[in-house]
Amino acid sequence: MRSARYLTVALFTGVATLPMPMLLLGATATVAAAGLGLILLPTALLGLRRWADLARRRVGAYLGEAVPSRYREPGGRFWQTLTDPATWRDIGWMFAHIAVGIPFGAIGLIALAGPVVTVAQAALWWVLPADEPLTLLGMPVTGWGTALGAGAAQLVLCVALLLWATPALARVHARMSRALLRASAAERLAERVDALTESRADALEAHAAELRRIERDLHDGAQAQLVALAMRLGVAERTMAEDPQTARRLLREAQSGAEEAMAELRDVVRTIYPPILADRGLDGAASALAARCPVPVQIAVGPLGAVPAAVEATAYFVIAEALTNVAKHARARRARVGVRRDGPSLLVELTDDGIGGVDESRGSGIAGIRRRVAALDGTTRITSPPGGPTTLEVTLPCES
Repeated sequence: MRSARYLTVALFTGVATLPMPMLLLGATATVAAAGLGLILLPTALLGLRRWADLARRRVGAYLGEAVPSRYREPGGRFWQTLTDPATWRDIGWMFAHIAVGIPFGAIGLIALAGPVVTVAQAALWWVLPADEPLTLLGMPVTGWGTALGAGAAQLVLCVALLLWATPALARVHARMSRALLRASAAERLAERVDALTESRADALEAHAAELRRIERDLHDGAQAQLVALAMRLGVAERTMAEDPQTARRLLREAQSGAEEAMAELRDVVRTIYPPILADRGLDGAASALAARCPVPVQIAVGPLGAVPAAVEATAYFVIAEALTNVAKHARARRARVGVRRDGPSLLVELTDDGIGGVDESRGSGIAGIRRRVAALDGTTRITSPPGGPTTLEVTLPCES
């Protein structure tokens, strides 16, 4: 039934696609007419894109896998639209859908409606006049014997079409449409290279910014403390014999300064790789972050197995930044953090019941999360409608 319905829809969409080649041809013919086609042709191709996107969703739903659209431009510009390989894929699909979708769809419609129509014909054959009898399988029906026999044979044929023929035809049509509507392997590889190049540039930029931050923290914090420590020890050494009281005070100050410098160094080290990850793992580190958050946080960490240190650290910083956002901006009453392993990937999900409406352009920290995740070839997805709830989903590959 599902395959027959898919083919029946293909029949109607194929018929609806029939005028499109003439519309495109007419728009192309007007290019030389005072440049009118420079507007009409991209508009027509934009309409074809939307029609093809509907087919992508339908084919993806039937095959159980997404068929993404990969257009270089949103449409409307003549040269960019015309030179986009996806445009020519849409045109190729248009002709193939007309040539294959209509006949296959007709078979699907016959298979879908055939059993009901056959039963109705066999039961009501006597309604037609005797000089124009009903025909079943090409045989004129003149009595109940012929009606029941030919009707049963036609019903078996329709059921056979419905159960065996339409699934095969639907698969052929869906796979053909998928092959025509999705990017080729070479194009997907080129897009992959572009994405990796961009993420590598972001990773290098983030790394450089991190080094600058560490240098600044060391210079302004621990280094200043150590310089002051050295100066106090030098003064204490010179005044030890003449003014022991002052020397003892300077030594106490030096001890306090040494403790402050150690605290500064621990803070810097913690931003490089949190020691709690080495001590307690991601489960304990996430629980510690939740305990420090002013909003009640539920932690759910499943069995993680072996997780690379870089992935573990990125997941930790994602959770830390997300909980900071919840505390500062979300006005939430509760939040939930889930961490689990899904095959070769680590999945981190944070949900809060706050006001939603996250705007990445306002320095919400999401851009930083995206850069960190992209550096490991991961993905970030955020859903935050006005009024909430907000859901952040991060996928980090754990295998090279």
